[in-house]
Amino acid sequence: MSNVKFEHLFEPLQVGPMRVPNRICETTNTINSSMTPGRLDEHFIEHHGAKARGGTGWIGSETWLLNLPFPPECPDEIGLGVGFSSHYATYQDPGFAEDMARFCEEIHGHGSVAVVQLTHLNAIWAPSPVPIIAAQDYTPHIMGEEEIEFCLNTYADAAEVAMKAGADGIEIHCAHETLAYSFLSPVTNRRDDHWGGGPADRVRFVLEALRRVRERVGDSMALGIRIAGAEFRHQGYDNMELREMLYCIAEAGLLDFVDIDAGHCWGAPSYVPNSYYAHAQFREFGKAAMADLAEMEPRPAVLFTGRCNDPVLAEELLRDGICDLVGMVRAGIADPEFANKAREGRLSEIRRCISCTRCIDEASEPVTVPYTPTCSINPVIGKELLWREKYQPAEQAKRVVVVGGGLAGCEAARIAAMRGHEVILLDQNKRLGGQLLIAARSPGRDDFEDQVYFEENEMQRVGVDVRLETSVEIEGIKALEPDAVVIATGSTPRVPEDIPGIDLPHVVQGWDVMQGKASTGDRVAIISQEDYYETPCVAEYLTERGKQVEVFHKSVHLGYEVARYSIGMVLKHMEQCGVVIHPNLILNAVTAGGIELVSSWGDKTYEFAGFDSVVLVYGSVSRHELYDALKADGSIGETYLAGSAWLPRHMAEATSHGASIGLTI
Repeated sequence: MSNVKFEHLFEPLQVGPMRVPNRICETTNTINSSMTPGRLDEHFIEHHGAKARGGTGWIGSETWLLNLPFPPECPDEIGLGVGFSSHYATYQDPGFAEDMARFCEEIHGHGSVAVVQLTHLNAIWAPSPVPIIAAQDYTPHIMGEEEIEFCLNTYADAAEVAMKAGADGIEIHCAHETLAYSFLSPVTNRRDDHWGGGPADRVRFVLEALRRVRERVGDSMALGIRIAGAEFRHQGYDNMELREMLYCIAEAGLLDFVDIDAGHCWGAPSYVPNSYYAHAQFREFGKAAMADLAEMEPRPAVLFTGRCNDPVLAEELLRDGICDLVGMVRAGIADPEFANKAREGRLSEIRRCISCTRCIDEASEPVTVPYTPTCSINPVIGKELLWREKYQPAEQAKRVVVVGGGLAGCEAARIAAMRGHEVILLDQNKRLGGQLLIAARSPGRDDFEDQVYFEENEMQRVGVDVRLETSVEIEGIKALEPDAVVIATGSTPRVPEDIPGIDLPHVVQGWDVMQGKASTGDRVAIISQEDYYETPCVAEYLTERGKQVEVFHKSVHLGYEVARYSIGMVLKHMEQCGVVIHPNLILNAVTAGGIELVSSWGDKTYEFAGFDSVVLVYGSVSRHELYDALKADGSIGETYLAGSAWLPRHMAEATSHGASIGLTI
């Protein structure tokens, strides 16, 4: 048991008329947990309800998108590029309101509060003809007085629905890419009427929205805003200007709380900060708001959010006067029970978020059909109802041998042991973790090792017999007399075929470089045939060691599969490290003095010289030979192939696959 004393984290707080049972907040996030479009179904209620059940005091669930005053002949426009621009919003559906009432009942049943965020999220309507998002080229429609009036009233209309459903608080979204943000920003609000001007003038839209909500709901609900502590956009507002605007808003006496984050959706920085950012990196924004609002009576509560994934860190933020409440969305995705575990002193049992951002990335840019919420390290996310039904003690305890201690192997072993099986885990390495240990060596990825610690702790807690530095062959497995075997032997780096010179001594694998098994000269060419994080990690690892790195990449840009919340920081890191990137090229040949590449789109060739080393990042190939041999032998009835040994993919797939096998045995 931990001896950490939480003197602030679990203290209740009065926020206007709303009493929050502790300082832990699930700030609003759109993970799209409902499987029924336009409704808050049982999947939605179970996903967010699990956090309330797990001890999170403030449940913000998912944003309510509001309707816009389209002319009747105009079609709706909904998509990643344009946001949500629709004649009709789900809050207008009586069935949705009934769903919300059931949801609030669930949240209140666990002693938590339900806060509803109201959002106009689109790139089509704005105060001025300036793109809402700098990364896009959409020039929005300029809003007239009637249209502004319509939008202001939608906040009040939606707030009334939330109030009648039993919600405790309303938050108007005034940050990144929202309509309210576009009125606050000096970049997107260039108006010369009463809606534009200096900082004290640009807050008028937000103030008017707050007034209309307050008039509609009275003092029955807490009322606040979400706002970015700085815009991080060329010519956008900085924190000093934000402080002026926030003071003007708070001075009107309408705010019970302010929810502060940092960054924008095409981030560098991103308001969904990944592991490249320090923990609570922009905490000074919260502290500034605490100081600026200190003399107001009553003082609005300050909620700070921005990579706060650990209860000990949250306690420090509260102790140091950074904020009154701490946003911990992804902490609750990685482990919905983390708050209760912290309160009970079970810190070693917490599955800590590693800030890979797969959860929110996947929600904004789904790569699977049908979409379900995903977490790289928590296999239950998106399958909560399935696990509630299927997770049962094993009907018959079996001896299970798991070969391989990466994510898939560890999760198979953990779940099988929790269900009552006797589990032996064999791994050839000195530690569990598999490829996580390689990734954790990259700058900005050290938190990936937190999942290794979790698995190590869990193996001990649930009684898995872990045998490290163990070579595994068929006869050794059979000697253990297993009833079931899980082969989770991972994958090995792929070597391209039919490339002249690929076997020259200065050609090495990125994995070997990261593990210290291969060295490079000072000038390095990385040949990249993967579109996720592996190439940037290898590149930054090398530049940190003083190497000059050039990347030759097959796609239109590096990290093509990295979603919008993270790609900005990936490419910014490459700039900061001095990495030169050549897109749209495929390796054709290697010589002692250089490399020859061919265009990804044709037959034009290019030659580059002067590299001391060539590093290959070509993805990986499954290692399934042991599984094939066991199947051919046929003496063990239940044999499973898990994770990358089945198909090399990303962490979430390995975690889910291994856990599913543990649930099946």
